[in-house]
Amino acid sequence: MKKDVWLTLICGLSTASGFLLDITGVASDQTVVFFYIVAYMSGGWPGLKATIEDLRNYQINIDFLMIAAAAGAAVINLWLEGAILLFLFSLSGTLENFALDRSRTAINSLMNLRPSQGLVRHPDGQEELIEVEALRPGQIVIVKPGEHIPIDGRIVRGQSQVNQATITGESVPVDRGPGDSVFAATLNEQGVIELEVARRAKDTTLARIIELVEQAQQSKAPTQRFLERFEPVYALSVVGAVILLVLIPWLILDQPFDPVFYRGMTVLVVASPCALIISTPASIISAIANAARNGVLFKGGTHLEQVNSIDTIAFDKTGTLTHGLPVVTDIWTLGMGNGAGHGADEAGDTGTGGGGTGAGSGEVDNSDTPAAAYGSDGSRSNGNGAGEISGKELLAMAAGCERYSEHHVAEAILRKASQEGVDPVEVENLQASPGRGISARWNGTTLAVGNEKLFDDVIDSWPERLFTMAEQLKAEGKTVIYVARDNQPMGLIALADQLRPSAVTTLKELRKTGIRRMVMLTGDNPGVARAIAEPLDLDEVHAGLLPEEKLKMISRLKKEGLTAMVGDGVNDAPALAESDLGIAMGAVGTDVALETADVVLMGDDLTRLPYMIRLSQKAKRIVWQNIVFSLVVILVLLAGVFLVDLPLTLGVVGHEGSTLIVVMNGLRLLRTGTVDSLPA
Repeated sequence: MKKDVWLTLICGLSTASGFLLDITGVASDQTVVFFYIVAYMSGGWPGLKATIEDLRNYQINIDFLMIAAAAGAAVINLWLEGAILLFLFSLSGTLENFALDRSRTAINSLMNLRPSQGLVRHPDGQEELIEVEALRPGQIVIVKPGEHIPIDGRIVRGQSQVNQATITGESVPVDRGPGDSVFAATLNEQGVIELEVARRAKDTTLARIIELVEQAQQSKAPTQRFLERFEPVYALSVVGAVILLVLIPWLILDQPFDPVFYRGMTVLVVASPCALIISTPASIISAIANAARNGVLFKGGTHLEQVNSIDTIAFDKTGTLTHGLPVVTDIWTLGMGNGAGHGADEAGDTGTGGGGTGAGSGEVDNSDTPAAAYGSDGSRSNGNGAGEISGKELLAMAAGCERYSEHHVAEAILRKASQEGVDPVEVENLQASPGRGISARWNGTTLAVGNEKLFDDVIDSWPERLFTMAEQLKAEGKTVIYVARDNQPMGLIALADQLRPSAVTTLKELRKTGIRRMVMLTGDNPGVARAIAEPLDLDEVHAGLLPEEKLKMISRLKKEGLTAMVGDGVNDAPALAESDLGIAMGAVGTDVALETADVVLMGDDLTRLPYMIRLSQKAKRIVWQNIVFSLVVILVLLAGVFLVDLPLTLGVVGHEGSTLIVVMNGLRLLRTGTVDSLPA
């Protein structure tokens, strides 16, 4: 870059010196020509190298046209015009490189946010600042409030809010505590945290993002590839036309050589497609950098352009349209006599009422009496002498059995207990039955928590109202967990994955961007799929699909329209690969997503989908603005040559000026923020 700047500067100074010496007459003609030759050599050197390289491959490019025009000007003793041409051509190239380098390095500026050193705590308790490149997995790094995190790691001590905008594009800081992963270049906003290094500096998520963005910016869009194939054919045509424009008037029409040759050199300049060729990469590279800074990682210009043609989007359900984690939605207790049951609904669905039937009331029993305060059999009197338990008691029993399980259902029950301030009962002799549930001893009785299979063999008949409630909850797409004591049913706990709050509005926005068809593909059961799909206005819902069936469904959708697949990037990898455009969502640090998908949404943010489409549409509009503008400028300048004898100098200014305008127009896409902030 510095070399180009110096060559352009020397060319400009030499051209100005030659011009001043010529008009003042203080130097000989040989001295004036010497300065012009220096201008030719400095301004034309980059173009001459490119021309020689292309001629070796039997190709003619834009640089050849410029070098030939400047040499032609020298032949008819128009050294000044040739020098001005080479100076402006060199200046234009330098400014283009500067602008495109700015775009290419925009994402690399994120690396500057990563500290160069990390504060390591050694096993002996000593603390030491060491270079980030020297950090090794397993070491403990201390990060203080207000500092950027130096390395990818897992928090082992401390609680804080972390601003992850540099990685995911999220504007709101997220809570992070022990067990949570954090990433290099993100900002620790509050507390002191200690993290265990997960990977070396060269392998961090940030480093992989930057590497993929650089590769994407080098990957050419279809429009760019077409223009580059078109360039040598067009350049050869221009050369042929110029030869005819010179030879026919001079040899056949007997016109003077100098004006005919001058006009030919002017045509050679104004017909050069510099602006046309640079129109696409200037826009595509800028859009890719903008997207990466907003949490959307395109893996090539091809995919950025392809987004414009997508008319069908297939969504995975779990982890894409939903959070991917079940939560407790209902707690329904079965009175051991005729007492009322108690229900809970975290999602806003109320249990079906009826105190006499033992159906849930829609609220957790807020009694402050702990489970241990009830009788040794775990029951209490309901006034009729029969026992019943509260929703909190049922939750305490289930949580006690599940507290050492790592199953996602257990995590949901324990999370609910914590939210309700319920302490799990102390159990012993835990026994797990794979695919069924867990049993344990408590207060001399046997507790069991699990699915229907766990109790089928030991319970002769289920109470009708419990069976009815279970079927109703299943019909709502919920997972039902049964709780029993001494083989007697005590109640139900229902769980369901929750729809992302942004899903409904996001799909509406996708309709506005022109997406014609939206489909859900899930391996979950039809009831769950219908419950999730109901508020989403999807065109099709396909449930109970095995991975290979998802693959077949994507193949069918592709035959009916250009199809994108949105998944979590791990278990949806085959479908992502099969689709016309694979979009992995929430894939921070997920190697499979980075390798398989064409586009990666770095955060769990569905709203990036309409942003991504609008950015692609914006890039397409700017590319075509540049192409049309470039062609119009060429036609206007050519008309000027033949209609008003446009001078070579004005032709050069018009040609190089249009090139710079095209580059600057493309750089509008480099602006950060949402696509709504981009100029129209």
